[in-house]
Amino acid sequence: MERRFDSWYSHRIGLEMPIVAYGHWGPPLLMLPTAAADYLEYERFGMIQALAPFIDAGRLRVYSINSVLRWSLLDYGQAPYIKAALLTAYDQYIAEEVVPWIRTYSQDPFAWPVITGISMGAYLAANTFLKHSDILRGLIAFSGTYDIRSYFGGYHDDNVYFNNPAEYLPNLNDDYHLSRLRDRSIILYTGQGPHEDPGRTYHLSNMLNAKGIQHWLDVWGHDVAHDWPWWLKAMPIYANRLF
Repeated sequence: MERRFDSWYSHRIGLEMPIVAYGHWGPPLLMLPTAAADYLEYERFGMIQALAPFIDAGRLRVYSINSVLRWSLLDYGQAPYIKAALLTAYDQYIAEEVVPWIRTYSQDPFAWPVITGISMGAYLAANTFLKHSDILRGLIAFSGTYDIRSYFGGYHDDNVYFNNPAEYLPNLNDDYHLSRLRDRSIILYTGQGPHEDPGRTYHLSNMLNAKGIQHWLDVWGHDVAHDWPWWLKAMPIYANRLF
């Protein structure tokens, strides 16, 4: 399997941001890591191996990047306004740096990635997808949470609002975004076992339903924990559907 690394300094974020690409050809799948993990997390936990048949066949090419959660939502000593501003910078980094890089690297100026994430990474993926469905063709969100107000201790500003799907999605009424979201592929996964909170995924599903946005809400059993073995089983199913 072809494996390529790149990195550049993002002035939006103020950090060196690495990226890794797996595969020789195929439509892009962009992965965002869980919680405070890094861009190699999916490789360490076996997700790249689980997708190897698709990657080796040229059905998809995987891209994985770092997140900023360790300096944002998960940094409880950070000023709330900085935490919120960093979420906006990360959203812009994906839309204005990562997606153009993918298009250049793949030699396809019209490449539309599917974006995916697990747990807190699912929040980041959903937040980015909901705001940039004009450059992203799908979302796979695993075991996520989609209301981030509890991370700000009562603080609220525009950056909190516009990075919180539970707030801005119910108020989304412009046809530019809604028409595109209604034409995209969206998969929401949750288990019902240990450490899962299916109510969070149902909440996002209900908000999408209220806007007429079609999606697949895939609820697994009461034995299905918030853990890698289950996510590794589910991802190839969704890859086969979207790629």
